[in-house]
Amino acid sequence: MINNKLVYAQKTVQKWGKDMEQKRRVLVIIPAYNEAENIVHVVRHMMETAPQYDYLVINDGSTDNTPDLCRSENFHYLDLSINMGIGGAVQAGYIYARKNNYDIAVQMDGDGQHDIAYLDKLLEPLIRGEADITIGSRFLEKEGFQSSATRRVGIYFLSGLIWLVTGKRVMDVTSGYRAVNRMFIEIYSKDFPMDYSEPEAIVSAVMHRGRIKEIPVQMRAREGGVSSITFKKSVYYMIKVTLAILICRMGYGVRRAKREDV
Repeated sequence: MINNKLVYAQKTVQKWGKDMEQKRRVLVIIPAYNEAENIVHVVRHMMETAPQYDYLVINDGSTDNTPDLCRSENFHYLDLSINMGIGGAVQAGYIYARKNNYDIAVQMDGDGQHDIAYLDKLLEPLIRGEADITIGSRFLEKEGFQSSATRRVGIYFLSGLIWLVTGKRVMDVTSGYRAVNRMFIEIYSKDFPMDYSEPEAIVSAVMHRGRIKEIPVQMRAREGGVSSITFKKSVYYMIKVTLAILICRMGYGVRRAKREDV
């Protein structure tokens, strides 16, 4: 009799968890700049694999036919008239998520590197209330595409710098595959780093007392097109982000911001 009650209770909890997941409104933000070779496959794959979630392509002033493809395919998309950079494009998605009362926003690149199959794993800690931000990490299990050796050195350096200034260790600080809850939809819609935003956004999250959890994922190399980040841009990126992280941390002073759950 006790065992039967235990089984019933477990099934009830599982059903409740699934119901809660279904009730959560999730928006997948897909920033795209000159991704004509990739965007159709990325969005179609998501629509087929995870049709229960909403998505929004942010066309970041593309000069190729990315916006034409979005129109012809009848995708949900926002067309920025000028190139705002990755930070501006993602923040536009957060503003849309806030204004449309989404509970969770997911950032996913439009170049095909991020596997939608890991989306539910990113969402689980948020739905359970275990984290405010989840980050898909290539470096926890070290499987799949690991980026170039030069970029990995840069990522490890930034990871160490963020640990030094915040006390929080995040391995894959440049991963653009991440999800945030309503609290950080609100925060990021009002204040989000421009340009190469991922590392600085982690500092901001820690200083807002956000709970960050990395989730092991496998990533792929770009499916098509050419990355906008050249060697010269990578050097500039490292200098700029290092300064931005330090300035961002100093901007909060000794104390962290008061946590404002929403």
